[in-house]
Amino acid sequence: MPILLKNAIYIDPKSLEFKSSHIKVEEKTNGKISFHSEMPEKNKLKNYEIIDCTGMLVTKSLAIAHHHAYSALARGMPPPKKAPNNFLEILKYIWWNIDKKLDKDMIKASALVTALACAKNGVTFVIDHHASPNYINNSLEIIAEAFDEVGISHLLCYEISDRDGKEIAEKGLAETKFYLKNNQGLVGLHASFTVNDRTMKKAADLMNKFDSGIHIHVAEALMDETDCERKYGKRVIERLNDFALLDSSKSILAHCIHLNDNERKIVEQSKAYIVQNTESNLNNKVGFFNCRGLGNNILIGTDGMHSDILRSSKAAFFVGQEFDNITYLSAYERLRNVHKYLRLNDFKGDEENNLVVIDYDTPTEINSDNFLGHYIFGLESKQFRHVISSGHLIIKDYKIQTVEENEILAFSKIQGNRLFSRLIS
Repeated sequence: MPILLKNAIYIDPKSLEFKSSHIKVEEKTNGKISFHSEMPEKNKLKNYEIIDCTGMLVTKSLAIAHHHAYSALARGMPPPKKAPNNFLEILKYIWWNIDKKLDKDMIKASALVTALACAKNGVTFVIDHHASPNYINNSLEIIAEAFDEVGISHLLCYEISDRDGKEIAEKGLAETKFYLKNNQGLVGLHASFTVNDRTMKKAADLMNKFDSGIHIHVAEALMDETDCERKYGKRVIERLNDFALLDSSKSILAHCIHLNDNERKIVEQSKAYIVQNTESNLNNKVGFFNCRGLGNNILIGTDGMHSDILRSSKAAFFVGQEFDNITYLSAYERLRNVHKYLRLNDFKGDEENNLVVIDYDTPTEINSDNFLGHYIFGLESKQFRHVISSGHLIIKDYKIQTVEENEILAFSKIQGNRLFSRLIS
């Protein structure tokens, strides 16, 4: 059913211009919105759902540029059998231990919980990076179906890696090939230090065959660089560049913390996009993102920490006061650059009819001149009263409309307990 947002104050996501208007929202994945100074006649609204937005703000919904839905069941998990002392041990004893334990139902629960959290946080599009080495076949389709059920558009990939041996790497390549035949997606790689030349060449071939891009972790920790120099006599970005993985505007490089000046120059001159993940970097104690010399193609992700990308963008701003060259405006631009990335590469699901209605009871005036100050210090995801995805109302009065939340949470608790049992066995 099409929607009419009555008495809305629309904020243009690019210009930040404020406009008082009634807004018609079309259905469909590629739907449009239209603005009306006068309320349309009642007979023209017979099939519309009318939402009174008096005193509320309406703007484009949000998107997450780097997520890990598979980590959704990690909350409250048992501690690892050995306390990690460095980044590699964090991966080995925590994340690689979790992803090996995932099965079909756990993947489904993780995806449903993530999609639900995204909807509640005003996120209608997710770029996700999945790993489940012992349940690879059809894993991306499971995630896609769960996201679709909730109403979240997506760009998925499987995390191809040699860390579990050649057979698992081949399965990751096969899952990627199978999924990309019928779906928009990316070619996922874990990181340079777990991908050998043979696998990277095959991933590059898949990227070219399907006119896709690479989605990979880059220099998240310094050991990624030292490993690359030891094995290949070059830095990570130089290695990826030699495989022409940076030639596509669809390619995504997550983290990029420990790049040297030459790598930064290569990235700036490439077509690739970078995703910073501030809270995850803090949690893993790997360092701090700095945009110096990287250009403007910078996005923001949550790296599986949570699904509140507004919170992540603020973390990038506050941490960046000490370690990065970031302002109110550039923090907002990084939050919104994901829409530019999706539009440039003709990915579907992030069109005009993805909106949030914000019930923001501000103690001071908000307008186009001071919006950025409100964005940093006032706006919060809990104020997203209604969320519209591809023209469909998926959150109404803060409640999910597309699925039964209690059923999803009950299912996820069962799967979480199963996962916890496997982690301690």
